Amino acid sequence: MTEFTGISTAFILGLFSMTHCIAMCGTVIGALTLSLPEEVRGDKRKMLPYVTYYNIGRLLSYATAGALVGWLSTPLVAVNGHVFLRYLSVIVMVAMGLYLAGWFPKFAKMEKLGAPVWRWLQPIGKRFIPVRTWRQAFFLGMVWGWLPCGLVYAGLAVAATSGNATQGAMMMMAFGVGTLPAVMGAGIFTGLIVAMGRAQYLRRIAGVLIIIMAVVTLLLPMDHGEHEMNGTTGHSAHEH
Repeated sequence: MTEFTGISTAFILGLFSMTHCIAMCGTVIGALTLSLPEEVRGDKRKMLPYVTYYNIGRLLSYATAGALVGWLSTPLVAVNGHVFLRYLSVIVMVAMGLYLAGWFPKFAKMEKLGAPVWRWLQPIGKRFIPVRTWRQAFFLGMVWGWLPCGLVYAGLAVAATSGNATQGAMMMMAFGVGTLPAVMGAGIFTGLIVAMGRAQYLRRIAGVLIIIMAVVTLLLPMDHGEHEMNGTTGHSAHEH
């Protein structure tokens, strides 16, 4: 998977997962919005900077997580682990799509993987509530970015295929940008957007789109590095 393809895949994954973002994060950002001063809540223009800072913090946390998995996957990629990581990312995306469509509810158990980290971070996040400044909104968003979420794990599986901290961060940043329309909308138009996120037919459509995207990702040609490694391995085997 080329760098551009990986970033594009991560962005589209975030975009297609709109209904999951709304259903899971809509209530969270709704609660955060309610912690704002009444004069801010009553004016969408005043609320926008706070919602923006929430999401900048969230995207920076995604980028940090992407850099971490990209760095951790470097040794595996160095020994020609591209294929394994690609199949793993496709499997996670298909599972996420099935879950989102309502056909694989057990996938929800995967979201518990980040529970220990969240139990440690949640009390830190509470220190910034109620939100009174943009700075508080930013740091609260950074904590919120570590909320256990199967969708984020699917994005991280894609980021792991990079085998590079910088590319992993870029992929997760692209993923986060893809979620912005849904999450920003949930922060400003809470009631309407959350209602949309609960519509089962929309969740099913989003789930099918993610599955299709996973299949397309699987069918994409390998990048130059993968071909080079496979060619080198095959050449060595032929010599022996």
